[in-house]
Amino acid sequence: MVTLTQLEYIVAVDVHRHFGRAAESCFVTQPTLSMQIKKLEEDLGVFIFDRSKQPLIPTDVGQRLIDQARVVLSESAELQNIIEDHKNEVSGVLRIGIIPTLAPYLLPRFIGHYKRTWPNIIIKVEELTTAHIIELLQKDLLDVGILVTPLKENKIIEKPVFYEEMLIYANANHTLHQKKEITPVDIATPDIWLLSDGHCFRDQVVNLCSYMSGAGGGLPFQFEAGSLETLMNIVDVEGGITLIPELAKYTLPENRRKNLLSFTNMTPLREVSLVYSRHFAKHKLINLLWREVKDTLPPELLSAERGTIVEWR
Repeated sequence: MVTLTQLEYIVAVDVHRHFGRAAESCFVTQPTLSMQIKKLEEDLGVFIFDRSKQPLIPTDVGQRLIDQARVVLSESAELQNIIEDHKNEVSGVLRIGIIPTLAPYLLPRFIGHYKRTWPNIIIKVEELTTAHIIELLQKDLLDVGILVTPLKENKIIEKPVFYEEMLIYANANHTLHQKKEITPVDIATPDIWLLSDGHCFRDQVVNLCSYMSGAGGGLPFQFEAGSLETLMNIVDVEGGITLIPELAKYTLPENRRKNLLSFTNMTPLREVSLVYSRHFAKHKLINLLWREVKDTLPPELLSAERGTIVEWR
């Protein structure tokens, strides 16, 4: 008979692609884990993993079994959630991934209050790129991501939270400050500073102005940053422009907010959502997190009707 423990073991091996690391993650010895997986393969009459490959990879039938194992383990966890809901208990581990262009502006708004309100929830937060968050969600190494959507991933559920405007941050002497009308065409210039590849906000900026080839051509040196704060500091000193999300403006002192400009012909928005795997079982924790984030935001950010969502994929 197939056991939940055996299913946990094959999922762990799929995640780590190594028997030793999988055993460590399950807090058992490698011989114990290997023996249980071998027994499962013998009982089912199939090989779940191709041991001739390094790193280990599942066989075709093995991958199907592992995918189903994730569903079974999720449904098993849901049984405990039903009991906790009945007892009105809020507890468990919540592993959160958040992208770098949100973390410094959003996390301080809610994370402390969320933990104090629900002290029995163990919260683990990592700052990661969108691609890394999706990968870890699919491997069950994260429970929820806070990132920009839509993703259009079949196995990922998106729960929109808010919509923030994409704002222009221009050097105090930039000619944009003298323009009465500003459109996306005006930021498609060689003096725009961009985040490095891998940041979805960079891709949104590129999509907004449909421009990439000449970006950076009129700047004093070539640089692609990993943080918005770095870009704004460079704009202040070296000139040019960059774009920032709306939440970032609330951390700026008044003298720097004067450098912010809005488009006059449209309001470009980025949609921020909680995302999680379709077989994720901790729905109560997700709903509490969703409500906690929303409650800390300016009301105007909660409406998608305020502008146009700019996709990045």
